[in-house]
Amino acid sequence: MTSKPLYLRQNVLVEPLINQWYAWTYLVSPATSALYITNLHLKIIRSFIASPQIHISALKNPAMIGGPFIAHDSSRVGEIKDLLERTVKEQAHVLEFAEAVKTLNELLTTEADGYSLESLYQNISEPLKGYTELIYDLNNHPSVRFIEGLLYNSYYYNPSAQSVSLSLIHQDERSFALSTPRLEENEYLVLNKPFRNEGLDELFKMRETPQSLGYIKEALSIKSKQEQLFSSFFTEEKPQISSKYTDDAIRIRYFGHACILIESKNVSILCDPLISYKYDNCGIKRYTIADLPKSIDYILITHNHQDHFILESLLSLRYKVRNIIVPRNSGGMLEDPSLKLLLQNIGFNSVREIDEMEEIKIEGGTITGLPFFGEHGDLNIRSKIAYLLRLGGKSIMCAADSNNLESKIYTHIHNLYGDLDILFIGMECDGAPLSWLYGPLLTKPLSRKMDQSRRLNGSNYESAIKIVKQLNTKKVYVYAMGQEPWTTHLTSIKYTEESNPIIESNKLIEACRNRGIVAERVFGHKEILL
Repeated sequence: MTSKPLYLRQNVLVEPLINQWYAWTYLVSPATSALYITNLHLKIIRSFIASPQIHISALKNPAMIGGPFIAHDSSRVGEIKDLLERTVKEQAHVLEFAEAVKTLNELLTTEADGYSLESLYQNISEPLKGYTELIYDLNNHPSVRFIEGLLYNSYYYNPSAQSVSLSLIHQDERSFALSTPRLEENEYLVLNKPFRNEGLDELFKMRETPQSLGYIKEALSIKSKQEQLFSSFFTEEKPQISSKYTDDAIRIRYFGHACILIESKNVSILCDPLISYKYDNCGIKRYTIADLPKSIDYILITHNHQDHFILESLLSLRYKVRNIIVPRNSGGMLEDPSLKLLLQNIGFNSVREIDEMEEIKIEGGTITGLPFFGEHGDLNIRSKIAYLLRLGGKSIMCAADSNNLESKIYTHIHNLYGDLDILFIGMECDGAPLSWLYGPLLTKPLSRKMDQSRRLNGSNYESAIKIVKQLNTKKVYVYAMGQEPWTTHLTSIKYTEESNPIIESNKLIEACRNRGIVAERVFGHKEILL
């Protein structure tokens, strides 16, 4: 085996998979994974097998890209059938778990009438026994609390179903990731390793620290039939790596969507990492993995949506992350799995929860959690938080997709913290209906009218301008719009100038500028110095 030092190419695409589906949080957490497999994946697969042409035709319409359609042609029906048979066989216990959840909810609907729930425990189906607690809220509405810590230590959590697909990427365009299972392709190498495998860290370190091919092959147990393709992912060429930031000013770099790197000479903070790959002729100017510091002191996660909590980026960066901060969880609700437990179970060691108005002291400043309303269809989800960063005497708020449903919040915040230097706010103000993301978890279907009324939306102009005024902010940047082409595999968003979020954000920018406030809708690449 050669001992020549090699680097991992900057354009090696990393796709985490679970049972051949692109992995995101609801496929990792055991309870939500069971319902997604049962109520979404199997339905999509069966639909494709029955009528592949419907899927092919639907995806020719840009408006249908984020729908439940498989992006394979009819020649792959046999492979999809094999996947169906394998899923039904290997995931039989998971399907039983999902059925038990449905049965338990029906039991509570008919039997939980405000009196003691004690007698109902004997009627819980075997797959859920010992993993659930029956509860009422203060209005006597019954519900179920899942004991997530036990579920992660049960056979409902199966790390062997996890894998990582590697390939070379030469363009931003990728199919919508959440609705199409990964099938075998000549250019894809699948590492059948759980996400917590330390060999993955050794691989991703090689983007900046060379190792011999023999070393990494041994670390990842590469088979002889994989060697040729695996070798193509490496190069002798030393990459250009970002040097440590040492200036006195606070530097903010926008990487796309909601991903922002905030640095002082003492600390680095990366919010909602979604990082582009680097390749020749990439067109739109952007920062990539090579522009990140050698060590990231804090990663901040605002909420548990697939375009803000991105396993693809997080796993690639794990080796250089010192701390990761996530919103505090309410504990065991099906729609709101613990991000802390999830990260710990996939190999992140220093994970901390932050609550609303809780402050974490960092070198030269603080990180404070702020309330985050909206964008979750009125579900009782606590795993969402905005961040106020105070660093070097400057204040920066990352509001993500917060919708200003109750503007008095920002009056209270301003009373506590004063004027704001920079506001980053998302204005994807249309949003998908509730069922687009949470449908597989719903215990009973919503009417179309009800579903459409409960949108996963951020602020429009009226909501956003109130925040700007109440916080008396000096600079406003509209972000988290999903416009960058390297984000659309997660957002499926393709705006035009007539799209409502563009119109609404244009109104905000104009109104801010008329008030003497610096304002911009950021796209692709931006550096700000404070």
